[in-house]
Amino acid sequence: MISQILAVLIFLAMFALIISEKFERHYVTLGCGALMLILVFGFCMKSMEAVINTLSIHSFFEPGFWYTGSAVSEGSTGINWETILFIAGMMIMVEGLGKAGFFRWLCLQLAGLVRYRPVPIFITFMIMSAFLSMFIDSITVILFLAAVTVELCQLLHCNPVPMILSEIFCANLGGSATMCGDPPNIIIGTSLGLTFGDFLSNTGIMAGLSLVVTVVYFYLCFHKELAACGKTAPAPDHYPDPAEAITDRKEFLSSTAVFAVAVILLVTHAITGLTVSSIGVFIAILTLLIQHRHAKELLRKVDCKTLLFFVGLFVVVSGLEQTGILQIIASFISKVSGSNTMLMVAIILWISAVASAFIDNIPFAATMLPVIKSLSAVQGADLSMLAWTLSMGTDIGGSATPIGASANVVGISVSSREGHPIGWGTYCRYSAPATILVIAISMICIYIRYF
Repeated sequence: MISQILAVLIFLAMFALIISEKFERHYVTLGCGALMLILVFGFCMKSMEAVINTLSIHSFFEPGFWYTGSAVSEGSTGINWETILFIAGMMIMVEGLGKAGFFRWLCLQLAGLVRYRPVPIFITFMIMSAFLSMFIDSITVILFLAAVTVELCQLLHCNPVPMILSEIFCANLGGSATMCGDPPNIIIGTSLGLTFGDFLSNTGIMAGLSLVVTVVYFYLCFHKELAACGKTAPAPDHYPDPAEAITDRKEFLSSTAVFAVAVILLVTHAITGLTVSSIGVFIAILTLLIQHRHAKELLRKVDCKTLLFFVGLFVVVSGLEQTGILQIIASFISKVSGSNTMLMVAIILWISAVASAFIDNIPFAATMLPVIKSLSAVQGADLSMLAWTLSMGTDIGGSATPIGASANVVGISVSSREGHPIGWGTYCRYSAPATILVIAISMICIYIRYF
């Protein structure tokens, strides 16, 4: 009982400190993780086994960690090293792409193809934002896309806010479509042994349908601004040259090839048997070999703070799991929903969405994952169905407010830095209804497919 109370207090303290933003996130989770190991596992439970299971160092030496990893991932608790290695590898690849000028070249190339007409740019950039976020972290996508959008809008003499708002939402939506698109999906996929194809054929379908509706929705919201913007399109001889974005042609081509290899490996990993940890390590090594001149710089740019944030987070959530708190939460949801699985899906989906609108969706997804495992075991509900429910709720819910997802914060910061601030009122007026719309579409899709 004391261990449970202490675990809950540490967890709540972690969330409160993350929301307050008074301390950097990785310091908060690492500190709370250390308290969980020392006070809960050591002092209260006196269980070295709990510490060993939580640190999960042994997973590196299991064959399933590197090849056909479902045998390890499904039963593992504690630190999810597969997720951490994969994210680290993709960070290195993305830095390589950015160094070579890939993102700016792609944006300018697409803008030129539609002859710098505002409405086609608006729609094309929304689709591109969603597509890139299926494979690349949405923060990186928005960081480059928002900067280029501001540049293009200055050329067109129009307000970039409508485009940036729509791009942010589509980046979060695209991230929900695949296993590697958003950190919550990586956590869910590696923990449950799900594949890239599993996500694509479930959350991918929901995201695809929602993208069509989202494009129409944002066009109806901003069609007047876009019409005014179209009156000042530049002459073709004033278009920026996409080739100027390429800093080194050889590195550009090789980095693009690495990106293509990463996509192929992710799409086929259920066939090849390679785990996401193997793919992450391989892609990182390949990128460093190809861009060996900048290897040290690429390694320095890896966001170690985010990786440490994950380490501490997994330790804290493991504390809730091993003290039985998550089973209590699962029992409560089971009791409220009774034997009505449809109600259970609605509860998980909407609670996940509302919670993720105000708190970081990564710790929420990590916390809820063992809960849906328990619900599946107790109620006999399809675990994969609950996984898609949790995925869509956490991924899309974060789009509703400026602080709900990291991509939102980055996009708003870029816009504000360029003299186009986006307040809470403006952001929520357009993005909150879109979030409700997509969550409703997701719920309908799950009901049609599983009931």
